[in-house]
Amino acid sequence: MSASLHPLPVVQNWDCHVCGNCCKEYHVVLSNDERRRIEAQGWKDDPSLAGVPLFTRFGRWWKRRYELAQRGDGSCVFLSDQGRCRIHERFGHEAKPLPCRLYPFVLVPAGNTWRVGLRFSCPSAVDNLGRPASAHLPDLKRYADELVAREGLSRSPAGPEGLGLPPPRLQGSQRLDWPDTLQIVAALLAIVRDPRDRMERRLRKCLALANLCRQAKFDDIKGDRLAEFLGIVAGSLETEVPGSPAAMPRPSWIGRILFRQALAIFARKDQGPNRGLSARGYAALLMAACRFARGTGAVPKIHARMPDLTFEQAETPAGPLPAEAEQVLERYYAIKIESVQFCGPTYFGIPFWEGLEALMLTFPVILWLRRAYTRLPPREAVARAISLADDHFGFNRVLGTLRQRMGFRILARMGELEKLVAWYSR
Repeated sequence: MSASLHPLPVVQNWDCHVCGNCCKEYHVVLSNDERRRIEAQGWKDDPSLAGVPLFTRFGRWWKRRYELAQRGDGSCVFLSDQGRCRIHERFGHEAKPLPCRLYPFVLVPAGNTWRVGLRFSCPSAVDNLGRPASAHLPDLKRYADELVAREGLSRSPAGPEGLGLPPPRLQGSQRLDWPDTLQIVAALLAIVRDPRDRMERRLRKCLALANLCRQAKFDDIKGDRLAEFLGIVAGSLETEVPGSPAAMPRPSWIGRILFRQALAIFARKDQGPNRGLSARGYAALLMAACRFARGTGAVPKIHARMPDLTFEQAETPAGPLPAEAEQVLERYYAIKIESVQFCGPTYFGIPFWEGLEALMLTFPVILWLRRAYTRLPPREAVARAISLADDHFGFNRVLGTLRQRMGFRILARMGELEKLVAWYSR
């Protein structure tokens, strides 16, 4: 029996508009079957690929894998001068590797369903362009079946762990079953989609719920009792969470330094046509890291699309976001939460609450980046900022390192996340 697909929780459109960004900026990991299939397509006889290696190997010697080779500018070896995929042109869409066909969708195994997520690093996704996502469900269903075989998951998802993956830990060794974990997901989604609050307060409420739940012992709170508990906690947030960001204190100097260190990761681009300072070597990156830690003067050009900006300008309040910009943010966070794309196997195996706090940190990052694009209309500036930040969320391995996780943990334990969310919404 195949697992079902859980659709997106908001109206989301997408179609490929052949911008070519994904073919120039990402590594495409291949299964052995995909590599053999591409080898059998006869590319050695193609004059445009004569003498060009099609694959590169990576990883430790005992678990080496293959990926599509890239040219000097970071573009895929199969990307033509016209910006189109040679495999697609010659053999059709289905002949491409699964990661190429699936992007920008993300399939997250959750019990006996696949939750559908999305990467907003794709310009068409963040701008909501194309057909409704529901039109892609038949293709996604086939891709899910391929993913089961590719990753060795269970083909009989009716058991307690569904597709063979247990639910993510909440914290430490604490874990609920999938139905109860998804009750918490539903409670967070209800907060994020509550139109009575602006987005920054919705996210501060999510953090408040996380803080309260971290203190709870869920050993005996399950099923209906968990639903009742979450209802009580959610109801208390209206009085517990300040209504205005102005009522929140300024982030401490520790909070600001750790935030800028995280910002340097989210704003950075190390490959492709938008590559920043990394093209000048590690010394340039080290100097940039020092500048971000200091937080004064010109912002280093760690991404080619980053406008000229000073840290002082980035601290200047930009005012409340208009409704259309808030809608883009709601769509982004609703999809990330509903798809459980912020923890477990799709986020470096990180526990639920820790992953949620990492997701909440993207909000001040996005609003900081939005201030860099002051010449753009607010909605477009927010969309550009989301695209830059989501390029890394769940995919930049630095974010999953112990050192970086420790920085995020300090921000959460010191109550700095709530302050940062409020501070950069000014």
